[in-house]
Amino acid sequence: MKLSLLQLSLLFSSGAAFAPVHQVHRTQASRAGNNHVVSMSSDAVNAPLPMSPLTKWGEKILDIRKLQEQIRKQEMPEFAPELSAKDLGLEGNVEAQLQYMKDNATDLKKKMQIHGAVVFRDFELMKSQEGFQQFYKAVGMKTCLDPLHAVSARPTVDGNKNSPVYEAVNKESRKNFFIGMHNEFVGTRAPRAAAFVCFKAAETGGEFIIADGRRVFRDLDSDLAEELYNRQIRYSVMELPFFGWIDNLPEPLQNPSMAIVKGIVSAAINAKVDFDVEMLWGEAGYDNKKMLQARAPRQPPIVVHPTTSEPTWFCNVHSHSSKLRKDRESIYGAERFEDGASQINKSDMFFGDDGHISEESLKHMDEITYKNARFVKMREGDVVLLDNYKTMHGRNVFDGTRKHGVAWFEGWEGEEEMKSELQKELQLQA
Repeated sequence: MKLSLLQLSLLFSSGAAFAPVHQVHRTQASRAGNNHVVSMSSDAVNAPLPMSPLTKWGEKILDIRKLQEQIRKQEMPEFAPELSAKDLGLEGNVEAQLQYMKDNATDLKKKMQIHGAVVFRDFELMKSQEGFQQFYKAVGMKTCLDPLHAVSARPTVDGNKNSPVYEAVNKESRKNFFIGMHNEFVGTRAPRAAAFVCFKAAETGGEFIIADGRRVFRDLDSDLAEELYNRQIRYSVMELPFFGWIDNLPEPLQNPSMAIVKGIVSAAINAKVDFDVEMLWGEAGYDNKKMLQARAPRQPPIVVHPTTSEPTWFCNVHSHSSKLRKDRESIYGAERFEDGASQINKSDMFFGDDGHISEESLKHMDEITYKNARFVKMREGDVVLLDNYKTMHGRNVFDGTRKHGVAWFEGWEGEEEMKSELQKELQLQA
């Protein structure tokens, strides 16, 4: 086994929101009519980006049940309202659309915070990558590197390795792979926000899916929410099914060989990532061959939001659970693996003490997630600006050609000033 295969396999994405591949694809995003977008300087496009920020878990919640009861008594704001250029009288006028973003930047960011996400419709401005970048710069969003940066490189939309706009899961080989709902984080890092853009919609399906983490927390069974929070959770992020040969060794050599292999693999992986990964022996496949499973650090499934202090579901069980993924494969079909790295990117979720989560509990979390999910059929130029802590995202299966992209944000201009103001507003609404 080569170290390069280990590196390629380390896709610690939260449910594989985007799948790193080895070749970069260039995308020509279309423009609308005679409108044009002012070209950005190469320095602006190629400027080095900061790392994705460290995840903010918030203060420990002392009584999950009591907090859940309080939330259930409150009226929650509308989730992910839409803004249409047509309704605003801006259709067909790119310059006016850009000016609107600049003039209303503070209000748009507050909408994202209060409502979890904002869906922009009918804006020609964002039909090209240049226009998309002008959009989020006008709003005052601060770009950062993809959280996968320290592990594996995602392809970018324009092929420039320093580009802040990354490709989405557009590969034809993954069209029947339903991407479960998840927040974007990798080990210890999570972007504060993201903007997802459609450059070309799939002919059939391919909807971008969003779900409100606050409502998921509200609707979870209280016994389960308390158990999950107290025991915490951890993810299995990779399986290495290459060790069946150990079973063929003389019995006295098996345990020493397992110890040596585990030590070598652990050292190689932990040298690559900036968080601790624990390797555990297990069995996989119909023939129960030995495999090594990489498990990420323990974490809470519910966090206190870093800006508004609201409790929100921050857990990727919907994308990471092996059971839920297999259930979806029975409907849509299994993903077509194209290389060895893809075959070992198998995830699962456990309690923080490595205990298994019951099928009944998984089914309940699946139902609550879908209850609070919304399928957004994006058209060319549409953008979903979302808070990564409050809003989970995923993608439906599709047919045809789909070209979507995403930019990640470490924060935004005026965030600290907004923090106390929003907390006061939400307290008044409670």
